[in-house]
Amino acid sequence: MVGKTNINAKIVWFAWWALATIVFALVIAIRIRLLGIPLERDEGEYAYSGQLMLQGIPPYKLAYNMKFPGTYAAYAAIMAIFGQTIAGIHLGLLLINAATIILIFFLGQRLFSLTGGVAAATTYAVLSLSQSVLGLAAHATQFVMLPVLGGTLLLLLNESDRRAFGRLFASGLLFGIGLLMKQPAVFFILFGAIFLLCNDIHRHSTLKKITLHISIFGAGAIVPFGLTCLILWRAGVFEKFWFWTINYAALYGAQVPLGAAPRIFAVMAGGVIGSGWTLWTLGGLGVVAGLWNKRAQGSAVFLLGLLAVSLLALSAGFYFREHYFIFILPAVSLLAGVTISTLSDLVDGRSNLVRFLPLLLFCVALSQPILAAREFYFDVSPREASRTSYGSNPFPESVRIAEYLRNHSSPSDTIAVLGSEPQIYFYSRRHSATGYIYTYGLMEAQSYARRMQEEMIREIELARPRYLVSVAIGASWYPRPESEQLIFTWANEYLNQNYSVVALVNIISADRTDYFFGDVPQKVQQLGNYILIYEKKS
Repeated sequence: MVGKTNINAKIVWFAWWALATIVFALVIAIRIRLLGIPLERDEGEYAYSGQLMLQGIPPYKLAYNMKFPGTYAAYAAIMAIFGQTIAGIHLGLLLINAATIILIFFLGQRLFSLTGGVAAATTYAVLSLSQSVLGLAAHATQFVMLPVLGGTLLLLLNESDRRAFGRLFASGLLFGIGLLMKQPAVFFILFGAIFLLCNDIHRHSTLKKITLHISIFGAGAIVPFGLTCLILWRAGVFEKFWFWTINYAALYGAQVPLGAAPRIFAVMAGGVIGSGWTLWTLGGLGVVAGLWNKRAQGSAVFLLGLLAVSLLALSAGFYFREHYFIFILPAVSLLAGVTISTLSDLVDGRSNLVRFLPLLLFCVALSQPILAAREFYFDVSPREASRTSYGSNPFPESVRIAEYLRNHSSPSDTIAVLGSEPQIYFYSRRHSATGYIYTYGLMEAQSYARRMQEEMIREIELARPRYLVSVAIGASWYPRPESEQLIFTWANEYLNQNYSVVALVNIISADRTDYFFGDVPQKVQQLGNYILIYEKKS
């Protein structure tokens, strides 16, 4: 009887591993099929900045932005290995995502059980692929969670060996690397410190030990940022770095009023949760199951803490953009693992059919988000996938625009884009005539807006770029009624005096874009979102 029970248990374990293998293979196959999705704006920024780093040009010298430079460095490393291409960048994302899935498995295994670890890992694999979180784009949030989860795992491993100060320092180091990817990761560092404090208090550690442990962890977390500041200071760009990532970022993060936050969150969360509601339901049930199951209560409290700080990271600035929800996916996935682990414990030792019920339930939960998005995952082309995700934004068009610029200019020529399309710089492999690769800040109701417009104008006039790309698309500017209009008034006069129109890209609809390179008509029958390319007059 015991032998039969062991055989049945092995069959169940085999079924779980078979499910994990199938899901991971499917997710990887989908990502490989859609490797060629054109870069969107954030990806274009990271790729261009990473490209400059590979050329020996430090961040914030030729490209300004409010993000810390960790993701730029990550892109540079990926492109150094896989090439400066769309596919190369997305292949790097595939590996980052795979490594994150593996870490979630080990976290789930350590916190509750092997079954729960498999369930958590496969849940994350499916949720992080979702179009609702822009899972196929290599956003900074993807790069934050890998080192943060690595640091979290080291914290849990360190719990059993209080003398492992090196492991504690390494954990802090990983959390610090996460911070370099995106500023909201500071909340995860706070989580690590609170975990250490609570764990030491629970163990009745002395004040000296508590202080020592937190100091070692904190030192590790500070080192990456400190070294980055030193490197940027030596490169002569520290002042720009500080202005954009601290001064301006603080203003940017305070623009959305607190009263608007619940409404924005409800709208955005509804879309994210609705796309994979079965798995999110398992995550919600994990809170109840973890607190009810005495054996899992400690792990449940830990995960609730992780979820809380993940929500804080998500809520920074109250923008709640789709890819920000990647911050909370690990915690939700691990809570889903708690649900499946608890169910597996409840049916352990029962009949064969009953023992398979958690697996069958989980298969249904996994199938819902995949089947709901089956056309996107299995049918559409990379270009169509871009249109489905981003509407009429000129991301597919940027490839052809950049090809034209590259073919009609020399590597020493500069270009300027009036709009927020940094991917054009990356594709064309031409330097920007201005550090303002985004124009959103110029349109915001903030105290630096006029100064930014004046600086962008000065930089372009000084550089006299060979080509100037004017983007007449609202999503590339987001102008407001109160926006400063100086940049538009100047552009009209400057372009008319110094440049000639040589190309028109007219986005008529999701499946039709008209390209006029070198032979621009005086009139077009239908003008949609459009981009004009100007060449400097002789």
